[in-house]
Amino acid sequence: MTKPSLPELLHAAVTAVGGTERPGQVTMAESVAEAIDGNSHLLVQAGTGTGKSLGYLVPALAHGERVVVATATLALQRQLVERDLPRTVDALHPLLRRRPEFAMLKGRSNYLCLHRLHEGVPQDEEEGLFDQFEAAAPTSKLGQDLLRLRDWSDDTETGDRDDLTPGVSDRAWAQVSVSSRECLGATKCAYGAECFAEMARERAKLAEVVVTNHALLAIDAIEGAPVLPQHEVLIVDEAHELVSRVTGVATGELTPGQVNRAVRRAAKLVNEKAADQLQTAAEGFERLMELALPGRLEEIPEDLGYALMALRDACRTVISAIGATRDKSVQDEDAVRKQALASVESVHDVAERITNGSEWDVVWYERHDRFGASLRVAPMSVSGLLREKLFTDRSVVLTSATLKLGGDFNGVGASLGLAPEGTKGDDVPEWKGVDVGSPFDYRKQGILYVAKHLSRPARDGDRGDMLDELTELIQAAGGRTLGLFSSMRAAQLAAEELRSRIPEYPILLQGEETLGELIKNFAADPKTCLFGTLSLWQGVDVPGPSCQLVVMDKIPFPRPDDPLMSARQKAVEDAGGNGFMAVAATHAALLMAQGAGRLVRATGDRGVVAVLDPRLATARYGSYLKASLPDFWYTTDRNQVRRSLSAIDAKARETEAAEANEAAVAEPVEAEESE
Repeated sequence: MTKPSLPELLHAAVTAVGGTERPGQVTMAESVAEAIDGNSHLLVQAGTGTGKSLGYLVPALAHGERVVVATATLALQRQLVERDLPRTVDALHPLLRRRPEFAMLKGRSNYLCLHRLHEGVPQDEEEGLFDQFEAAAPTSKLGQDLLRLRDWSDDTETGDRDDLTPGVSDRAWAQVSVSSRECLGATKCAYGAECFAEMARERAKLAEVVVTNHALLAIDAIEGAPVLPQHEVLIVDEAHELVSRVTGVATGELTPGQVNRAVRRAAKLVNEKAADQLQTAAEGFERLMELALPGRLEEIPEDLGYALMALRDACRTVISAIGATRDKSVQDEDAVRKQALASVESVHDVAERITNGSEWDVVWYERHDRFGASLRVAPMSVSGLLREKLFTDRSVVLTSATLKLGGDFNGVGASLGLAPEGTKGDDVPEWKGVDVGSPFDYRKQGILYVAKHLSRPARDGDRGDMLDELTELIQAAGGRTLGLFSSMRAAQLAAEELRSRIPEYPILLQGEETLGELIKNFAADPKTCLFGTLSLWQGVDVPGPSCQLVVMDKIPFPRPDDPLMSARQKAVEDAGGNGFMAVAATHAALLMAQGAGRLVRATGDRGVVAVLDPRLATARYGSYLKASLPDFWYTTDRNQVRRSLSAIDAKARETEAAEANEAAVAEPVEAEESE
């Protein structure tokens, strides 16, 4: 039997999922196959609606080697494992003459821990464990969640938190899960043979396709101890998020609460001298944290440095003491000891990292009204780490709807540790960038409007003219507006003002309900508007007439006082580069491209992306930002835009009325048939 061609395989897969084969998808599949066969690297931009998951799954499955697919969101992981992979495997089975296995793998804390469930939770204030089910009042939300978890544990095959619907609070889940550091290990745990996390790892070892998340991919790269099975191909979907997720995993935090928790957990497991040393160091650290001022610490103040060294040394002493002493009077000593050790080691590692003072780390102090004071340390850049850990010994494909910023892939490539496209040399990963386009005709479906006449936004300044403009645009659009704001404060002020100005158009505000509920309500009522910040720029998928106006209040540059971003910008400038363009403008371009992508989600969508910041039209960097957006028809004519929005609104209302009439006519027919 001859080997099936890639077009045959792709056609079978697309038919199986009920999709439509598109030229961009074919180009993508061919490019991915070429990269895998040539053991090379590929950055591929595939617009919304391309069908990119099949564009990489089909050539990966055809190649026959193990592939890891890493995504940023739970929604895409579920889509791959529950819909795309089962249908694709079934469709390709007759052609490939084999049935590739697939599995999902997450971090350990995502799985129910049977030891915690049955034996109890280590208690900070007392020796041993306590029964969390008895401790929580059965009528409380926590108690109800815990009882549901206990019942669910008898039925679930995976123990995966995301398979529990409806979900439970983070507080409840923490009572029945453990981190990798807290885990006793399968060989030492009485429940090791039944462990959900271990079973997930075993399934992943046997699978040809392993679906995971960016965070676990980062842990696998950073910590040295492999958590993912050996693989020949790595596919990173939603790749525009990768640098941010890896930075998050590589960021350490130290708070007084965290340190005091470590003290309590270790106190009765070590000798009095070691316990007193840690207690004294913790008190000294807490006093200094109350005095510190927010901001980046380019040099650690002397007194804080001494406090951190004392904390590091005390933790080291306690770690040795925990390993040297045993106390059989402590109930389930191994579990209690493991949790205490995890807490102390976490404090030790961050304190040591800060005191070591690497030139590649950024340290800063934060104070939150709700969470209190914290010290944070993050890598200046993760590009070197990614270049070394990701792009060796395997073929890597990175894909997203937004990878081509300012007209090329080099900006995103640099953040991933890649030299400019086409660069050759020893230890320089070679890669290719491909833009397969989009099935949408952006110039006919959307308008990019820049409110050039508005005043430049000043930080925390009054923007009355912007609110006037926003009011008029919403009225012209008949509601149907997704408002993307550069800060939560700006979103709150706009929502409060417009609720009083145009009460006929309901304004939903991020934070007032769960994100899922907000998006559901926004999609259900075309007159409704939804305002919010960061997660809305990237997390809203509402095709159809409910979202025909996407508004950005201003260009989303990082805050000037953002310690990490400003440090990265300065580092580029010190090296002779353009820090503003490399860091701030790239950050803004990526967010704007994601935000603009909320408008056109289907072939029938029409609307306007309105940027209420004149700098997009007047500043030198404006052309770079515009080149990062979909190729909408561009204008600064406010009257033209109002006429266009009114026409789009009228057409939508006409369609809605016709659909309502059809539904009303159909109802009696259905009733007669049912009789």
